[in-house]
Amino acid sequence: MSVEIVPLTRQRRDIDRFLAVAYPIYAQDPHWVAPLLFDQRKVFTDANPLFEHAELHLWLAILNGRDVGRIATVLDHNYNQTQGQQTLFFGFFEAINDPEVSHALFNAVRDHARSKGLRQLMGPMNPTSNDECGLLVQGPPSDPVFMMPYNPPYYADLITAEGYRKAKDLLAFYIDLKHSPLERLGRIADKCRERNPELTFRAVTKRSLRRDLAHIKTVYNGAWEDNWGFTPMTDAEIDFLADRLKPLLVEGLVWLVEAPDGPVAFLLAVPDFNQAIKPLRGRLCTPRLFSQLPWFLGWKTPDFGRVITLGVVEGYRGRGLEAVMLAEGLKVGFRIGFTAAEASWVLEDNVRMRRVIEVFGAKPYKTYRIYEREV
Repeated sequence: MSVEIVPLTRQRRDIDRFLAVAYPIYAQDPHWVAPLLFDQRKVFTDANPLFEHAELHLWLAILNGRDVGRIATVLDHNYNQTQGQQTLFFGFFEAINDPEVSHALFNAVRDHARSKGLRQLMGPMNPTSNDECGLLVQGPPSDPVFMMPYNPPYYADLITAEGYRKAKDLLAFYIDLKHSPLERLGRIADKCRERNPELTFRAVTKRSLRRDLAHIKTVYNGAWEDNWGFTPMTDAEIDFLADRLKPLLVEGLVWLVEAPDGPVAFLLAVPDFNQAIKPLRGRLCTPRLFSQLPWFLGWKTPDFGRVITLGVVEGYRGRGLEAVMLAEGLKVGFRIGFTAAEASWVLEDNVRMRRVIEVFGAKPYKTYRIYEREV
């Protein structure tokens, strides 16, 4: 039988069917971490302010009566306006190892792009570059870190078989905190503070988060505006992400630097909550939750962390602000039980940021790839 492609809506029933495709694909994979379904559903609903400027369509592949693949298309008008492009993103791709299935899914993507008069296809974006993105193409067999993608190795072959080529690689860096020179870096951080007495370095807390969001948005959209593939986040999108992350914030892992004329730098790091989430298989309403309560109540802490965001606005770079925030954040992480951390992701050609984190003993150990092709 041939593969049937079925469009889905963004109604709850169709979203759940779309998300369910992943489970049989990873049934025998010891490293897959199922996202919490209640949180992942939010990405697809109108609660996500992305849909104030973007269109999302879902596609399902059916073979012999079974759902065997899925893909989404995202037309982000803000991205196209910012970058001067006519691009359609693809994302949330999952499929069995069958070229016929992936070919049918990617044909649906191309047909949709043509119907919109677009010229370029790019992905995986899940759903944008401000979210989880990229295909894991290199790295040791290991669980994904919190809010980072994961996929079977054969996905790269399925995607390149459809004429996609590398657009950009995103790197994840491993930091061994047991051997990181934190004391020396602390001294470097102290000297930076002395050289910049007009700057205020402070930790963002759950209590201060709401009033700090405007400052965070200013830094985020200012520090990354020249980066490849960047799309500025709206106020509503920042609020939406903050609401999702607020329960996970740990004091001392989030830092803001302010100058007399406004905010200039920001660091966001979190514990690797995938260690707590993994046994739940995506569901909070499960008996397994009781065994994981120590994690959610804060009695048990992951031994791994992730540095998600580290940025400094133009005019304040090269002063060591990144080193101060990283030193403070990693010092707190080490104190609460981290033995290692991941800094992800970093553009492969972002030499300045690579040098900053390599001072901390960080080494690239995973590569995620964004692909592109003409329509």
